[in-house]
Formats: sequence, C-alpha cells, structure tokens
Amino acid sequence: MPPLIPQDPGSLKELLAREVAALRKAVDSAAGVRPDEGVSASAPADGPPQTCACGGGDGPGHSCGDGPEGHDPWACVCATLPAIPVSAALLVPVRDDAGQTVDFTVRAGNHVRPARWLESPDRHVGSKLRDVQPGAAAGGLVDALAGVLRTGRALKALAVDYTERRGDGLHRTQLLYEAASCGDNVLATWRPAHDRAELLSRDAQYIASMGWGTWDLLSGDTVWSEGLCSLFRTDAARPLSLPELCDAVLLEDVPRFGKLLTGLLDGEEPPGVEVRFSVFGEIRTLHLVGRPVLSTDGLVWSVHLIARDLTTQVRSRQRLAATRRQSEHLREEAAAERRVASVLREALMPTHSAELAGLGLSVAAAYVPAESEAAVGGDWYKCRLLPDGRGLIAIGDACGHGLGAVARMAQQRHALAGLAHAPGTHAGQLTTWLNELLCGDPAAQTATGIIGHVDARRNFRWACAGHLAPLLLRDGLATALDTGHRGPLFGMLPGYAYATATLVLRPGDLLLLYTDGMVERRGEDITTGVDALLTELVACDGLTAQKALDRIMAAYTPETHEDDTCLLAIRLD
Repeated sequence: MPPLIPQDPGSLKELLAREVAALRKAVDSAAGVRPDEGVSASAPADGPPQTCACGGGDGPGHSCGDGPEGHDPWACVCATLPAIPVSAALLVPVRDDAGQTVDFTVRAGNHVRPARWLESPDRHVGSKLRDVQPGAAAGGLVDALAGVLRTGRALKALAVDYTERRGDGLHRTQLLYEAASCGDNVLATWRPAHDRAELLSRDAQYIASMGWGTWDLLSGDTVWSEGLCSLFRTDAARPLSLPELCDAVLLEDVPRFGKLLTGLLDGEEPPGVEVRFSVFGEIRTLHLVGRPVLSTDGLVWSVHLIARDLTTQVRSRQRLAATRRQSEHLREEAAAERRVASVLREALMPTHSAELAGLGLSVAAAYVPAESEAAVGGDWYKCRLLPDGRGLIAIGDACGHGLGAVARMAQQRHALAGLAHAPGTHAGQLTTWLNELLCGDPAAQTATGIIGHVDARRNFRWACAGHLAPLLLRDGLATALDTGHRGPLFGMLPGYAYATATLVLRPGDLLLLYTDGMVERRGEDITTGVDALLTELVACDGLTAQKALDRIMAAYTPETHEDDTCLLAIRLD
C-alpha cells in the first residue's frame, strides 16, 4: 500500500519528525560512546617521550625554552608552520623611534602560495611585509596586525582586495587574513576568500539561478550553498530546516513537496517537481530534484536537494498566456467586426444591377480593404438603373478605415441613392446636394467622389469632388479624363456649385473609376502610381469588364498600399 501523502504543512512536519525519530532510534544502539572516565581515547600510548621540533622534550611542564642553551623559544612555532594548509608566517614588528609599529619582518613562513602569481611566505624570510606584500599593506593590513599586538585581540577573517602590479600586468585577488599575537610576535595566515572551484560553483549557481542544500537527519545540521541562500534571501549561517521549509511551501503545493520528501525518506530518487514557496511575501517557483544519502545498512541519514529558480520562466509563461487570451479576444472581436462588415458590404455594395445591360453596359467592381482584418472600409461605389432610364455611376472615398469609415460610407451612399431619384437632376446637382449634407453635419468628415449618369445616347455626364480622374481605354490607348471642372472635397466648402463634363462613349470603350488607394504607394508620388495603372489598363484592350478588372487586381500588391482600394470598370459593349 503506497504511503499517504501529507496534504498540509502540519501533517508533513509530523511525518518528518516520526521518520527522524525512527532513524535516530535505529542508529543509536550501534553508535560508539566516548567513555566519561578512565584514560582518554586521545591520550598518548606508553612509550618513550616524543621529541619536539625545537629539540626539547614534550613531557609535562616542557616548553621550547627547555632545550639546549641559546635555543630560540620561537623555533617550535616556526617548525610547525609547514603543517598549516594555508599561507602562514611568523612576523616580527618593526618600530619607529616613537615605538609605533610601522612594518613587520617575515621571520619564518611555510611553502603554501595563496595564488599562482604570489610567492609562498618561505620565499620572503627576512624581508619587510610592505616590500613583499605591497597590495596588502595598501589595504590596511599592517595597521590591522599592529592592532593585534596593541590590543591582544585576534584578527578574524580580514578581507583584503589584494592588487599588485607585476611584470606581466595587474593582478587582483581577495585574501582573508587571520592573526594572533605570540608574545611580541604575530602569527598570521592568509588564504583566498574563494578557491577556483568555489568561484566556479558560485558563478554557475548565479547564472543558472540554482542552489543546493543538505539536511543531516541524525545531527540536524543543515548546509546551504550561496545560490540556495540567495533564492530564499537568507543568511548562510541561518539556513532553513526541513520543517521550516515545509512552512514556506504554498498550501496548494504541499502534496507535491510531501510526495518528494516521502520518496526521499524511503530511499528513492523521485522525479523532479515544481514547488512554489513564499519568500518574504514573494511567490517563487522552484524545480526541485532530490537524492537520499544512504548508509551501508540502507538507512537514509541525509537528504540532498537541488533547486532551480523557475520564477522568471513561470511569470513569462503567465504573461504569454495572458497575451494569448487577449489576442484571442481581439481575434474574436475582429472576426465579429469582419462578419458585420461583410454583411454591410453585401447590403451596401451589391454586385451591379443586370438592368444596366439594357444600356449596353457591362460593369465589374472590386474592393480591397487596407486592413487585412476588415472586410470593408470607407471606399464605395454605386451602379444602378434609375426610373428615368439613365444609369447612375458613382464612386467615393470616405476618410478612415474599419466600421467608423463604414458608417460614413453608408451615410454618403444612402444619401446619394435618395437624392438620385429626384426627377430632372444632373450629376452636378447631386454632387452639390451631397456636399451640402456633409457640410451641414458637424460629425461628418471630408470625402471625395465622382457622380455621373449614362443616358440612352451613351453620354457619360459626370461631376468630380476632389477625386482622381477616371481612366478611359479606347482603341488600345489609355488616358485620364480631363478634370478641369473638378471641385473641392465633399464637406469642405458649403454653397459650392459643382460643374459637369460629358464624354460620349463608343462601343468597346472601357471606363475605369478607382480610389486613391490603388495608386498611392509609400514614398512615391501619386502620378507614378497613375502611370503604372494606365500601363496595366492598356494590356486589358479587348477584354470584358470583369476580365480587365481581374487582370488589374492580379498586378495589385496590397502590402505596398496603406489605404482602401475600390475599382469600378464600365464597358460599352
């Protein structure tokens, strides 16, 4: 039966306490016990007395001064320096006339080099400290050692950023100095603050946002790496015990953390797991991988955990998910707008009426919105047979894009449809009336347009409100109609009376009306686009209105245009 996984911190800590108690009970019976009485286990065995390095005996009451006559009492200390695993030296103070310590002489030293570019202390015997360690002297070392002599207090882990200029350039390392007074001398040791392996481990933990910790279940000792201390923002001298770590786990993640610990206490190596911890009010997500340390009898006496901080990645995933949700919402809104716009386009700009065929006209229309997500914009056209037998041909461009432009387009198009039914009106009057409507509406914006009629005698009488000239393809030659009668934009100048011009159409003529989005390109003059359209129109000679429009649109590149595009092709068959 699989063990029950604790669901809350209290139950998890109780499980830990039971497991630790059971472990200690199982180990206690076989543990060695130091006797309280009798000969100490560390007492030397019987035999001849050992000889001290200074030449004297080491029996009770012995001191180095008991050696041969003239023996230096510090010889014993000097002889033990090679046994010290870090750089060590016995220093003699150098005083000025006022009795102040201004330097030290290296009396003895061992062979340990603190850095590969620094000599060992035994190479400097008889030299002044300021001469052989100029970088340390500049960092206040001499004053600190003088303070040891003056106060009698030992020097503990004095960090010195040791910098020295040598033949191959500048070198720097951080050294930790320890020192104690020995009569009138000073015994000093120094070592790198971090060895190369420690530096690499610390850098790797920092770069990978990770750390490790070991919990000794027997003694209760806990050791954390610098990386893990950084993740939990705690001091290395105060790492969290396993029960304290349980209290830092979010309640929802206790079962996952409990499953990991339960597997470790059973001697297994469970798979890694993501656990969230509360660290001083901040939620941090850590990926934990554990390994139990087993004794020869199979008991788990220590637990080792490696943690990698995934907080940044989790937050990035959350932001990405939020962005995706927002994008999906925007796509849904855009899709809804496209559906509305599509319905509006079909309702507002249906395919031309077949009734125009009675005038001998074939008509084709095309529309390309500037925004790929939109189905319609501010460009519009109107083709229909009026009750008096004339054909209404119109095209316009309301400023803007999207549904706002659709509303303005619908307003102008419906207004024209109503005005066009007034009996006896010509294109100039319709254009003037539509301009007055826009000028009288404070919410309206400017627009361009061409309004014309084709009568039974094939005359095309048209007016222009700031719009581009229609193009005519006749006998293989494409030209722009004269726009000398062109008036201002709709909505710009109230009271303006628009004039008209008349073109007599011939069989085979192809008339092309278009909006500026067809010929405007970023960084080009509009005349360049018009010339290109004229060239393309020449290639349509002899084609029907629909085939000519298809050819023109095949050469059209929407990605180079920034505005809606509408085209209306009328051919007299």
